[in-house]
Amino acid sequence: MNGFARYSGMVVTIVAVSAVLTACTVGTAVDPGVPDRSNPSVEVTGDAEVIAEGLAVPWSIAFHGDVALISERDTARIIELSADGTAREVGVIDGVAPRGEGGLLGIAVYEDDLYAYFTSASGNRIERYELMGQPGELRLGSSESVLTGLEAAGNHNGGRIAFGPDGMLYATVGDAGQPSRAQDLDSLSGKILRLTPDGDVPDDNPFEGSPVFSYGHRNPQGIAWDDEGTLFASEFGQDTWDELNIVEPGGNYGWPEVEGIADRDGFVDPVQQWHPDEASPSGIAVTGGAVFVANLRGERLREVPLGNVAVAAEHYVGEFGRLRDVVVAPDGALWVLTNNRDGRGSPIEADDRVLRVPLDSAD
Repeated sequence: MNGFARYSGMVVTIVAVSAVLTACTVGTAVDPGVPDRSNPSVEVTGDAEVIAEGLAVPWSIAFHGDVALISERDTARIIELSADGTAREVGVIDGVAPRGEGGLLGIAVYEDDLYAYFTSASGNRIERYELMGQPGELRLGSSESVLTGLEAAGNHNGGRIAFGPDGMLYATVGDAGQPSRAQDLDSLSGKILRLTPDGDVPDDNPFEGSPVFSYGHRNPQGIAWDDEGTLFASEFGQDTWDELNIVEPGGNYGWPEVEGIADRDGFVDPVQQWHPDEASPSGIAVTGGAVFVANLRGERLREVPLGNVAVAAEHYVGEFGRLRDVVVAPDGALWVLTNNRDGRGSPIEADDRVLRVPLDSAD
């Protein structure tokens, strides 16, 4: 194990909203011999700002320079959103066939290309689009397939994509309602994949000729790296435990044989686990010595220090409803998406919203 504790039509506005709500949960430290990173160098402080409102089930945020691009699951729109809240439609992703939890899901930017993970009539796929024009007038160019043939279902589609510090494209793929596929290395379901930007299999992947980077996942929806290059992933459990994992090349994360911390040979245990009614973790971000986790059913932004002492701070509990994604903006703040119009929330008139969460030095 590692040095982490284990424990159980758009209207745009900028408005300061209520103060930060914080609760702390203390867990048990493990492996005290690793470097202590238990004291984050930043902390959530002050009020959150509503950067934009009136979005239709926003799912993912990716920055292109200083401009935020946002995907909408059911409309298949890509929205360009500047720091002052100015918003416009960049384009619509062709071929998206929303159903259940599927639709236009994760997006990522690499150089001048936008990558999109989405559900089509024939399954989930990843495509890339040239980003043309300047900020304020961005548009999508022609598309090119990066990866096709991923199984799709009404739920467990995974869908998060991001470029790692190694320049490779990582994608989370759910089990598409077929749990046994997560243990089958001939299937791409229930996996985290690693590809070149062109969609090829890197020579140093853990399984020769395969895009599979890790397996035994149920429905992972968050991936992010710390400054040391450690890959973290959040994962929806079934009835018992949701997870935060450190992802190792070739690692088997247990689903459907185990859920949560099992302490069984052959499986990699999560470094943190939560009951689903307090979590349902989707997008994550790592900054300032902490992992920030956007939670849907738990309706909170959770802050997990990267150290031996497990003190998890919980922000905005129940205040903004379901939270789908969190990313670090170019100015160092966090941007968070609500997801109250996804069919499972209780939306207010302003939903869905983009929130800006200020971070200050903890010194």
